[in-house]
Amino acid sequence: MASVSDADLKAMTQDERVKALGMTTDQLTGRSMYMEFDPDASDRLTYPWAPDVDFNKRTEVDCDDKSTTEVNKEIRALMDEGYGTVVLKNPRGMHSLGVGILSKLNLIIEGSTGYFAVGLIDGPNVRINGRVGWSCAENMMSGTVMIEKNAGSTFGAAMRGGDLVCRGSVGSRTGIDQKGGTIIVGGDTGALSGFMMQRGRMVVCGNAGKNLGDSMYDGTIFVGGEIKSCGVDAVEAELSDLDKAWLTRKLTQYGLMPDKGVDHFTKIVAGKQLWNYDNLEPNEKKLIL
Repeated sequence: MASVSDADLKAMTQDERVKALGMTTDQLTGRSMYMEFDPDASDRLTYPWAPDVDFNKRTEVDCDDKSTTEVNKEIRALMDEGYGTVVLKNPRGMHSLGVGILSKLNLIIEGSTGYFAVGLIDGPNVRINGRVGWSCAENMMSGTVMIEKNAGSTFGAAMRGGDLVCRGSVGSRTGIDQKGGTIIVGGDTGALSGFMMQRGRMVVCGNAGKNLGDSMYDGTIFVGGEIKSCGVDAVEAELSDLDKAWLTRKLTQYGLMPDKGVDHFTKIVAGKQLWNYDNLEPNEKKLIL
């Protein structure tokens, strides 16, 4: 590459400078997420060390008088024995239950859990019959998680894939740094939900608190109730027929379809004014902030 003087660079447009310096731009507008595997393939869809479990083989674990570590180790031992359905009894608000499960499994928790329940999972289907504390399903990669009651703050933080559903209401910062997957809330969500969202979808059937979608980079948020306020660079968009069809399918799937349908939902997306923030002039930065 020929050398370019500072004076020449200053006289160039941004696109010309990029080419002159040997860099390339990556246009993100209009891109979609593509599956990187063949869903019809019969192998290579699980981790090589994942145990072969039978969903019809069921057992129960009583969490009374056990530590979280003991319960989680017992879940893994049962999976190694081929159990595909594990029921946790008397969880009594224990923290970090069911974390790090990287295999197919039906996990049923009969009661409420504390912080960081079923985080870092990749594959299991989880049903929690009570409430959950902060950061439920943090960094979830695939599978399904269903919460029958309410959830705490940072619900689905940094989630990457799968479906995370709470039938009740959730706290603030729902889906913070969400990178994929779907979060569905049957009730309300608190402030700063969707903060720095990068990919995926969030559906809130009730109301949303202040600063919804603040600094979101991409992704979509649907709200069926009132929005207290939208955050920086979060804007309303048209609800398309495809959006309505997707909402109808997803909400029906989890028994959360409103009686009045989905036409009343508000769609929030990124305004994309922060995508090239460093290239803005000082006055433009002031307008955004």
